Amino acid sequence: MSSNQNISFQAGQAKGQTQEKASTMMDKASNAAQSAKESLQETGQQIKEKAHGASESVKNATGLNK
Repeated sequence: MSSNQNISFQAGQAKGQTQEKASTMMDKASNAAQSAKESLQETGQQIKEKAHGASESVKNATGLNK
């Protein structure tokens, strides 16, 4: 293999490795974003339930829930 062919081969290998690492990083970023989304949705649901419970407590305390 000539020097030029060797350099070209090594450049191709480096390019492939870079693309693979970029793909892996994108997958990790996507997974992190999905996890954050699910966590925020769960937190939002918990807040909604607590607000509803507080509202019911106020209605019960003031006699508006009869």
